[in-house]
Parts: sequence; structure tokens; C-alpha cells
Amino acid sequence: MRLCAVVPSYRHVSQLPRLSGRLAELCDHVLIVDDGNEEPARSAIAALHDPANGVEVLRLDVNAGKGVAVLTGFRAAIAQGFTHALQIDADGQHDVADVERFVEASRRRPDALICGQALYDESVPKARKIGRYITHVWVWIETFSLDIADSMCGFRLYPLPAVAEVIKGTRIGSRMDFDTEMAVHMHWRGVPVVNLPTQVIYPP
Repeated sequence: MRLCAVVPSYRHVSQLPRLSGRLAELCDHVLIVDDGNEEPARSAIAALHDPANGVEVLRLDVNAGKGVAVLTGFRAAIAQGFTHALQIDADGQHDVADVERFVEASRRRPDALICGQALYDESVPKARKIGRYITHVWVWIETFSLDIADSMCGFRLYPLPAVAEVIKGTRIGSRMDFDTEMAVHMHWRGVPVVNLPTQVIYPP
């Protein structure tokens, strides 16, 4: 396994130095994708570019959406010969301590999509929790299965050969619909799904 972390970032900078440093210890490479940030966020993210220590910053000239940012990272990882990509948010929602669990699960099932299954505390807005459940039900109907326990969690580990096949002939949502659509299309292509419960916190 050659593992690259992909971190899309738009208006979330404060957690990135700590996050990128920890990911560099756990992964072979880290790709931070600046999704068209303006100053001062743009310069703050650019300052994290440190190829000698395995951290690379890619920049989109305009804000194109989470999906475009993640796919930009995936394509760069594929071009650089990585076999797997860990997707994690830049805002501190996801517990970086769980990365090792995701990696272990992927080593056991290198062909599988390792999906985070969000466990929420009191910080999650009730309306958002209900909205997410409605989306999950739609996904269960679309896939005729309960295989994807959480279609919206952006903490995942992808097998890049399967990603390459999906994005070759499929238009995937460019914004917050990306995570759901990517999971559904991979399931349709027969990619097995492993669900891992993980704590998710909504920062104030």
C-alpha cells in the first residue's frame, strides 16, 4: 500500500498545521488542496507546502467545491503512483487518531472503500442530523442495500484503482454531494464497503 492523504480546504485553516503534521507521520504523502481561498487563508495554506517532509499544497484558482478539490487530489495521487487515498476534512471534525484504524482496515481489505460512520456528540445541529438520515435512506434505496451505513461522512480511505475507474466515465457531484455520489457509484461498480464508526465533532 502507498497511501496519500487528501485534505480539501476552504476557509478552514487553523487546524491544518497540526493535522498535516500528524498525517505526514501516518501516511506516505499529504496533499492539501486549497479550494480557491482568498487571503490571508491562501498564504497560510501555501506556507504548509513542505515536499521534503511529505506535505504538498495544490491550489485551485477559484472556489470550485469540495468534490472538485478532492478529485484534484485523487488525480494527483494517482499520477504519483499512490494506491490508496485517505480523505479527511480540514476543519477538525474528524478524529485523526482513527487514521490508523482506517489504514488497518484497508490493509485487510485493500479493494474496499473504508467509510467512516459518524458518531455524534451534542455539538451536531439536530436539523443536520435529520437531513443526513434522509440522505442515508435515499442511498439505501438507490443501492438496494444497507451496505453504506453513512453516505455523507467525509472521513474515508479509497482504493485508487477503483476511483480511477469511477471518475473515468462518471460525472460526480462537485460540491457537498460528492461524498454521497462517490460512495453510491463505487457500490454500483461492486466495490465492497467497510464501515468504521468514528467520532465526529462540529467545531463552534
